[in-house]
Amino acid sequence: MTLANGRPYLAIPGPSVMPEEVLRAMHRGAPNIYEGALPDMVAGLVPDLRAVARTSGHVAIYIANGHGAWEAALANTVAPGARVLVPATGRFGHGWAEIAQGLGIEAEVIDHGKRAPVDVSRLAETLAADRAHTIKAVLATHVDTSTSIRNDIAALRAAIDEAGHPALLMADCIASLACDRFEMDTWGVDVMVAASQKGLMVPPGLGFVFFSDKAAAARAALPRVSRYWDWAPRADPQMFYQYFGGTAPTHHLYGLRAALDMIGAEGMEAIWSRHATLARAVWAACERWGADGPLELNVADPALRSHAVTALRIGAPHGTRLRDWVAREAGVTLGIGLSMAEPGSAEWHGFFRFGHMGHVNAHMILGLLGSVEAGMRALDIPFGRGALDAAAEVVAGGCPAPSVQPAKTASTGRRGASAASLDG
Repeated sequence: MTLANGRPYLAIPGPSVMPEEVLRAMHRGAPNIYEGALPDMVAGLVPDLRAVARTSGHVAIYIANGHGAWEAALANTVAPGARVLVPATGRFGHGWAEIAQGLGIEAEVIDHGKRAPVDVSRLAETLAADRAHTIKAVLATHVDTSTSIRNDIAALRAAIDEAGHPALLMADCIASLACDRFEMDTWGVDVMVAASQKGLMVPPGLGFVFFSDKAAAARAALPRVSRYWDWAPRADPQMFYQYFGGTAPTHHLYGLRAALDMIGAEGMEAIWSRHATLARAVWAACERWGADGPLELNVADPALRSHAVTALRIGAPHGTRLRDWVAREAGVTLGIGLSMAEPGSAEWHGFFRFGHMGHVNAHMILGLLGSVEAGMRALDIPFGRGALDAAAEVVAGGCPAPSVQPAKTASTGRRGASAASLDG
């Protein structure tokens, strides 16, 4: 007998849970991709995407995952042989650096390990030493999905400005967009990359690059950009197909329209508040469990933790045993400990992650935590008591009232919510 029969819960940090509204919107026949309802709908997506990113800048949509968005951002701004600076706080910082190297770009990585945020002073020192301004961009990860570290992007902008350095500031918001607060224009970000399968609640397959006028000028100065990655026609298309470099990802677009409508109805401030409260519930439970057992939050300081994903250390072989039990007996899939140890090694089995991004609410998180505690009981993994009480207390306190801020953009799409309504 198993208690896992029924609807499963994918509690990994992407792909995230897809709302029924998104799935229903995608469940239809193929549309006309040349004229009519689909082109009209897509024109309305752009201002709504800007509102989620808090920018009045440009938006390019790619049929790609986050890795594709990484490459698109670099292909449009940095020439082969040039130099970028990558302050890495986990696997995905290194991943972006590897994409750069594959394009013939020199990527200088400042490795901060797996438990610490970006050291702004180290970044400032490197920029100050670059008197010839050979560094063309700083590639920063807002939230690294592997470690759950959340970096202070505004502080990086301040360090670049204080050094008087012209480098572009690029932010990877693949894990954080529509989960953790992100203010592209206010924080001075030149390029931001995101993808559809996390906070935007759409299946994997869409990559997004948001860019400023300064980044557009860097693109204009390049001698060439590959036809597919070139963001200029995508951001200012003369024909519908130029949005996507060919045939549109039709059903993903229908899903995205539904997701943006849901985001607009809730409001960005409320979304950020919901994610913050549910993350605090997760942390409260984990801290109680760890008080009398091997479980440990990867990031000690709550101010540095993502509100979208929580990386955990529990020691081998408990991580894999717990994931297997919870999936088999409770129908809940937990995330692997990605890049926290060498795959296949004994240590690799000592980590796991919770994804709490996008379409999540209180009963999902409380059910997740209850299932994990049941697994630790069944497997005789030591843990401290009172975790579920602590999580319930956070939930009972509710979300703080959103502090509504003025919209950064005021344009309205032809279908769906306006930028103002998305702003909260």
